Amino acid sequence: MEYMQYIIIIVVLVIIALAIARSKKKDFKIEVNKLVDYLGGKDNILNYEVNKSRFMVTLNDISIVNKEGIQKLGAQGMVEIDNQLKIILGSNAEQLKKQIDDLK
Repeated sequence: MEYMQYIIIIVVLVIIALAIARSKKKDFKIEVNKLVDYLGGKDNILNYEVNKSRFMVTLNDISIVNKEGIQKLGAQGMVEIDNQLKIILGSNAEQLKKQIDDLK
């Protein structure tokens, strides 16, 4: 009988963990949409790539970028060189690239 209680507890914990993971994915998609908007929209993005924790994006017009908005999304730092913006995002950079690929 004790084993049954442990099994029920484990099942409940797994369900809670799955619910949390699913809710974070939705939030991340919303954050990706905000980031694209802050970068001036998908038409302003010429090219982008990920290198470890950095998200590098080449833009048509860097002057329309909302850098303050990007910082509020959790960017750990930004470097602007000509029409390229390097954003340090940490471990979410690779996931971000996949989400933006889906938008294009």
